[in-house]
Amino acid sequence: MRAGLIVLLISAAIAATCRSAAAAEPTPTFTYVPLPPNAVQFSHDVNGVKFSIRANGEVPVTGVVVRPLKVRPKYPGVLWVHWLGEPATSNRTEFLSDAQALAPSGVVSMLVDMPWSKPDWFATGRSPDRDASDTIGEVIALRRALDFFSEVAKLDPTRLAYVGHDFGAMDGALLLAVDDRPQFAVLMTPTLSFWEWFLLGAQPADPAAYVDRMSAFDLPPWLARGHQRATLLQFGKNDIYVSRATAASFRNAVPDRDRTFKMYDADHALDIPAAYDDRRAWLLAHFGLTTK
Repeated sequence: MRAGLIVLLISAAIAATCRSAAAAEPTPTFTYVPLPPNAVQFSHDVNGVKFSIRANGEVPVTGVVVRPLKVRPKYPGVLWVHWLGEPATSNRTEFLSDAQALAPSGVVSMLVDMPWSKPDWFATGRSPDRDASDTIGEVIALRRALDFFSEVAKLDPTRLAYVGHDFGAMDGALLLAVDDRPQFAVLMTPTLSFWEWFLLGAQPADPAAYVDRMSAFDLPPWLARGHQRATLLQFGKNDIYVSRATAASFRNAVPDRDRTFKMYDADHALDIPAAYDDRRAWLLAHFGLTTK
């Protein structure tokens, strides 16, 4: 997924000397003005309703809504946000099998493509100069996705979940702190700060200043502000990007409101049946549904 792990050790040393300055940085804001309906383009895809949401000057978001066949007045729903990993699944298809497995039980799903779905995004598509503004833009894009999801899917607002993997989980942690719509969250293999992964790629001109700026997005304070009623955390014992100590620190930063922590005999991909089964069963249980 990422190369140059030695850079992570260097970046950690930089952070140790610079983090005190981060308090002076302004708190990121994720406010936005809702778009008019004509800002969303959609069509029917083989898997559901395909959509594109584009606001001038903002991060666009595309994806698909997978609906159950049975019509209901209100649906429990899940917003799924993929990882940066294997090219074949660094897009909305990572969670397509989850969405299809849950649909017979009455769950509607929105699967989105994030900027890191683009080939070579980590190496050439992003820039240290834009990382802060792009992170804000990604969270706003997800809020806009929730707007559209609520409009087209007849969601039950008491049964809305967010599922994110890797960067999808990290953007999700920010979203959960500023948007109270998702009532449940599944966060898979996140780390505690964006800068530690970004510094494995393109290097900023001033690494110390970069860490100061990006530390405003360090997740523990945001996790403490999460609005969700229940959280499932999924990590791998053999994850070379997220240590067991980091996983434990992340768990401890999440409010202990129906918090479940799972550590699997798996790597960063969590591509094992137990992780899939636990995630789907947890969502169904919290939606008050059974497997069909």
